[in-house]
Amino acid sequence: MTKKYAVTVLGGGSFGTALASIAADNGFPVKQWLRDETLARQINEQRCNMRYLPDYEINPGVDATTNVVEAVSGADIIFVAIPSKAFAHVVDQAREHLSKEQILISTAKGIQEEGFQLMSEILKAHTPSEHIGVLSGPNLAKEIAQKQMTGTVVASKDAVTREAIQQVLGCKYFRVYASDDVFGVELGGALKNIYAIASGMASALGVGENTKSMLITRSLAEMSRFAVAMGANPMTFLGLSGVGDLIVTCTSPLSRNFRVGYAIGEGKSLDEAVASLGQVAEGVNTIRLVRNKSMEMEVYMPLACGLYEVLFNQLPVQQVIHGLMTGQQNSDVEFVLPRSE
Repeated sequence: MTKKYAVTVLGGGSFGTALASIAADNGFPVKQWLRDETLARQINEQRCNMRYLPDYEINPGVDATTNVVEAVSGADIIFVAIPSKAFAHVVDQAREHLSKEQILISTAKGIQEEGFQLMSEILKAHTPSEHIGVLSGPNLAKEIAQKQMTGTVVASKDAVTREAIQQVLGCKYFRVYASDDVFGVELGGALKNIYAIASGMASALGVGENTKSMLITRSLAEMSRFAVAMGANPMTFLGLSGVGDLIVTCTSPLSRNFRVGYAIGEGKSLDEAVASLGQVAEGVNTIRLVRNKSMEMEVYMPLACGLYEVLFNQLPVQQVIHGLMTGQQNSDVEFVLPRSE
């Protein structure tokens, strides 16, 4: 028997808006919290989010509000679709009105600088919930809004959480697969943003298809190497939240991080590239955090370190690419053939 979960989405961006409408399409009552009163009124009255998904008709079952207490009170499932920089702040606003029975799902693909914390760790530390998970995968919001076939992954140690999210979001065009590797799924979503910037830069420079293919596969090796050092399961990176998300983010101009990289490859400064985007590109901050963490942990990450030099020390892109191409040739898949010293 299908349970009638009350669903809340915290966040008014493109992905949060798409998730809210999917749940409402599936017959669940949905509240969506946004900071912007004008945008909330627009959703309620015009059934449209003109800022992020202007061509998408939002299901009438979505009730937008700017009152976070109203949004979370009485909810069974809460999706936290907030960029990593503001994630903890928004969660703290709702904390006193949350209970241990509520299911909390992060959709943010980023890392908090303080303590190098993932969003699931913030949910554990800042809320009483006993049902925490993450949602990640190759999920470009505009394509979801167009009802194009999309796969995603819900990861939680808790089977009740996984099954509830599959029930609320699963439909004929949005397929929800399950995992218990929360750390791996979450790191896959955060780390691939680094390599999307690299891929955008490479595309702007006009590299060949062989080069793009090598860049993506070496990116997968690097991100999985780092994640395993952090405690993730390497097999997770063969799935949607690993190689799947990496491919779409490294090849699509719909990807915000790809577009930032492309602008930098065309000669724009980092500030100019970010300003032209008009939205948050999580990968910029992630590069800095992961580069510093990899050096601390002594994890070999030439791509992330090279990108750091381009973005923050103004090293020429071509010089970094040359360094990568003349770097160490070691094992292809190091979990099959161990990396030699």
